[in-house]
This record gives sequence, C-alpha cells and structure tokens, in this order.
Amino acid sequence: MPKVKIRPQELFDAKCFFDIITRTNLEFIEFPIKTLDEERYFLGLNETKRKANFEYNFSILYYGRLVGACGIKIDQHRPWIGEIGYFIDRDYQGMGIATEAVRQLEKVGFEQLDLQRIVILMDTRNLASERVAQKCGYKKEGTMKKVHRIGEDYYDCFLYAKIR
Repeated sequence: MPKVKIRPQELFDAKCFFDIITRTNLEFIEFPIKTLDEERYFLGLNETKRKANFEYNFSILYYGRLVGACGIKIDQHRPWIGEIGYFIDRDYQGMGIATEAVRQLEKVGFEQLDLQRIVILMDTRNLASERVAQKCGYKKEGTMKKVHRIGEDYYDCFLYAKIR
C-alpha cells in the first residue's frame, strides 16, 4: 500500500475531519464548519458537487489513516481550469504528505477531469503551502491583492499554476 493515497471523501470521514479542523491551527484557511453536523452536511454535498462538475473533494490517507483533505474546484466560467486546495492534520505536517497528495490530485485533474490548467492560491504568509506548490513544479505567476478572506479581513495570495 502506498503511504499516501487520496480517495473520494465519505460521510463516515466526518468525525475525523471535524477533529482535524478543530485541533489544528489552520490559520490561513477559513472554515465555515463549527459543528460535527455541519461537517456531515458538507460531506453530504460532495456527490452533487461532482455531478455538477463544480468540486471534487478527497480524503488524504497516510498509511491508511485519514490525515487531511484536498480538492479541486472547477472554474465555472472556464471549466478547463481547476483550483487545488488542501490541509493536513497538525501531527502530520512537514512530512511530504501534502506534496504527494497534490501530485495525485493533479493527475486526477489533468487525466480524468481533462483540465488544461491547475492553479494553487495560497496566503502570502503560508510558506509551507508555497513550498508544496514549488515541489510539485507549479510556477509562480504573481500576487493577487486582497483575494483571500478570513473573517472580516482580506489578504493577498500568491498564484501558482501548471498547465497540461
């Protein structure tokens, strides 16, 4: 079994995801989920999102243990472009798991979803996420001003991209 594997999210992942997002300092991501029921509801929307070609969400497993999530959102005006996002449990950060998950997710995007371009946006303060993009061969295209919101505040993001 490969040590890092992604698979479509399942409803039974809800408790693990909720535990991860409530105990991990994910300071560069705003999570609207505040309860386990809200997490279950979010996961229940995945099939509808896939069928609408809107979003494809995956669980990240490390030696079979759920340690994070990743996904591709499809640009609804340019459906040949997808945006990758990811997060990893605090106990598993810095181990190359996100890098491998992004590589697997990219393969899904280019080969199964027929995307021509994949982007990764990250808060300019999120150096770990920037390293993931660089390790995966994404090229920095610039800085997007005030594009990322956390609470009432807006932050700049780096735009990294890779084309097919």
